[in-house]
Amino acid sequence: MCGIIGVVSNQPVNQLLYDGLQLLQHRGQDAAGICTADGSKFHMHKGMGMVRDVFRTRDMRNLLGNAGIGHVRYPTAGSASSPAEAQPFYVNSPFGIVLGHNGNLTNTEQLLEDLFMQDLRHVNTASDSEVLLNVLAHELQSAVQGHRLTVDDVFAAVAGVHRRCRGAYAVVAMIAGFGLLAFRDPHGIRPLVFGTQVSATGQDWMVASESVALDASGFQVQGDVAPGEAILITLDGHVHTRMCAPAAPFTPCIFEYVYFARPDSVIDGASVYETRLRMGEYLADKIRRDYGHLKIDVVMPIPDTSRPSAMEMAKQLNISYREGFIKNRYIGRTFIMPGQAVRKKSVRQKLNAMSLEFRGKNVMLVDDSIVRGTTSREIIQMARDSGARAVYFASASPPVRFPNVYGIDMPTRGELLANGRTDEEIAREIGADAVIYQDLSDLIRAVRDVNPKLGDFDASCFDGCYVTGDVSEAYLIHLEGMRDGSLPVASSPPTRQMDLNLS
Repeated sequence: MCGIIGVVSNQPVNQLLYDGLQLLQHRGQDAAGICTADGSKFHMHKGMGMVRDVFRTRDMRNLLGNAGIGHVRYPTAGSASSPAEAQPFYVNSPFGIVLGHNGNLTNTEQLLEDLFMQDLRHVNTASDSEVLLNVLAHELQSAVQGHRLTVDDVFAAVAGVHRRCRGAYAVVAMIAGFGLLAFRDPHGIRPLVFGTQVSATGQDWMVASESVALDASGFQVQGDVAPGEAILITLDGHVHTRMCAPAAPFTPCIFEYVYFARPDSVIDGASVYETRLRMGEYLADKIRRDYGHLKIDVVMPIPDTSRPSAMEMAKQLNISYREGFIKNRYIGRTFIMPGQAVRKKSVRQKLNAMSLEFRGKNVMLVDDSIVRGTTSREIIQMARDSGARAVYFASASPPVRFPNVYGIDMPTRGELLANGRTDEEIAREIGADAVIYQDLSDLIRAVRDVNPKLGDFDASCFDGCYVTGDVSEAYLIHLEGMRDGSLPVASSPPTRQMDLNLS
């Protein structure tokens, strides 16, 4: 998962982009980057680490211009440790394009071969985002007649991207000397919102992964970029929109509401906070219905994502709500840190249990999800070490049994605790006295209650149904091979012998 932002303004945008990336920091902590446009010239700075660590005053001073894009990276394809894969990516032809991407392509290897053999383009990293950029560049070059770029050319290029690319993608891009482009995949899997503000200098525009980046920057949200829609904001402030893909089922990622998005965001018309309250309500219903024999003294959240669900559960069950874990806010979110060893080591650095709240009590812990189980096991042991008599564990989402291929770092079945295990076996694995999962139907209902216009969702990590229709068992096995190192990470197509006439 990544966070993206783009701004076109009547004044310098470097500070707006920096502030916006900090508001999106929860979506990626691996790397950050900003590229601004000063006329037809790009200025870029990017690097490994969090936003506050990547940018210094001298870097900000060099980011000149009244338009720009930014990106915070959490790696799902490519190398977690490669500075070369920090975004935005840049290609010089045609015109000069920079691009930031949130999501994951599912046909990267085919695109790599096509780019190399047909489009005669070179991709220098293992990132699918660089592949996406080169596909856009080639389609734009094919659409242009002569040397002058038009709005129709840009939308024709986006339509070409939709024809060739599969998977999940929300994109912000800039074309040198022309404008800011934003578009979303035909299924709308990854989120993208846009808005505006009017100042003394004129009207400014912003697009971002989440509405919180707009709200806190003083922008009024105008709406979500529709699936398959492209928005082009020229550097003189004119806005053009067009549907660039045939109608497809709208299936936003339901895990955004469970975990990734900030609670103060509104995604596709649904308040994330409200959906999490409903998750807690429906979990309470399940506990009353199926686990009424449990003697629960207190409900506690695993901070921070599960707090709304835990509060509502406690309210519905008429049980005390307490904060038993104190979070060190200077430690990164463990789920999105690369490497199992780093993840395990960081849990006790991140959370500290207060024995006063646990001693002698039957405790219901509430978390947003259970993915690998490492964090859950450590937390339950912390509760027992602090004197809890019994520890029950509730998940606001269903069991994660299947890989996610659309931009969330849960790609192999062997890493997923719930894969092939019953609830009782999962409880034993993590050391809980009982594990209670949200039913998928209730999770979907929790989001639909807040916005009834939302119909279907990408819930592939829960039900194994991949909405793009191109994810096969062979694909998953190949993905797992790249993950465990038995297959090389795709970075370029197979070398083919070419005859060169040097005479």
